[in-house]
Amino acid sequence: MKKVLKRMALILVSLLILLVIAAVAFVNFAPQFGENPAGERLKRIQASPNFKDGTFQNLVPTSLDMSAGKMVSATWKMLTGVPGAEPTDTIQTVPFDVKQFEGNGGPEQVAISWFGHSSLLIRIQGKTLLTDPVFSERASFASFSGPKRFPFDHYMNVDELPPVDAVVLSHDHYDHLDYETFTKLKGKVSRFFVPLGVGAHLEKWGIAPNQITELDWHESAKFGDLTLVCAPARHFSGRSLTNRNGTLWCSWALLGTQKRVYYGGDTGYYPGLKNIGEKYGPFDIALLECGAYNEDWIDIHMMPEQTAQAQLDVKGDLLIPIHWGKFNLALHTWRDPIQRLMKKSAELGTKVATPRIGEVVVLGSTVPTGRWWETMP
Repeated sequence: MKKVLKRMALILVSLLILLVIAAVAFVNFAPQFGENPAGERLKRIQASPNFKDGTFQNLVPTSLDMSAGKMVSATWKMLTGVPGAEPTDTIQTVPFDVKQFEGNGGPEQVAISWFGHSSLLIRIQGKTLLTDPVFSERASFASFSGPKRFPFDHYMNVDELPPVDAVVLSHDHYDHLDYETFTKLKGKVSRFFVPLGVGAHLEKWGIAPNQITELDWHESAKFGDLTLVCAPARHFSGRSLTNRNGTLWCSWALLGTQKRVYYGGDTGYYPGLKNIGEKYGPFDIALLECGAYNEDWIDIHMMPEQTAQAQLDVKGDLLIPIHWGKFNLALHTWRDPIQRLMKKSAELGTKVATPRIGEVVVLGSTVPTGRWWETMP
């Protein structure tokens, strides 16, 4: 009997070792995890004033820690589900109108189409920019697990996009930087603007170094007559358990000769938003996150009321709320972000556009303000 038990124990230990080896190999060799910065890229990172003690740092103290009790509670709620966290019916989208989006291409025109979460097409200064494109079924490193997108009647995909002049990335989290999407974009887009270090992922996926422009906070790049400024944000980065904050995160100020757009990426609320408004604003349109929040991680994601205030801070004339409506990444209902934001924005007297997925918003035209989420069960 003892021999049998010893053999069973040996088999179990061997299986456990094999599983650990397989997991380590998967993380180290699966392409979707990307690549850590090295060589000249790493030297540039280490020379950044925002890189200290081996990682990038936020401009204000920012906590990423949760107590064990809160971590267990949040994990349990995510696993068991929150009532109303996802729509029970299909979200009806609007067919993307490329002619309306491209318009006359003049410097006075700005057009935006939102495809859910933080994936947008932005037309400014005659250029078409694609932000944080995630067109896969899940915001995850695996196709079989992780947050699954809400049911839409139509999902935008790379083949349906109009010609894209450049991709603009805010950071390397899976709900903003998607391996599967980038394998399809490769060869179709010639320029990629990213924060420091993120270019390592793109190079691993076959994008040429001369197509990638990496910027530190407050650095800028010219793209024709358009200036792209890599502005600060209050967040974090990392695609595995071992490379947290090894690459930079950012927001973007898109400065045309006549119009300005601010893309906030992911950020917690902090005084730096006012500095961005003073330095690079006022903005004709602000695209600000509204979703995936919780009091336990308020440092890295704004509450909806803070999003409404952030519009004023960055001097955004019109707000389009993003980072909601596609993935269940927190413990609130799927409608909660937009409902709370609209209530606070009404109190502040600010202008908010609420386009459906795929709908084109053209600056200077009548903007959509319908409460389409209220008509869904």
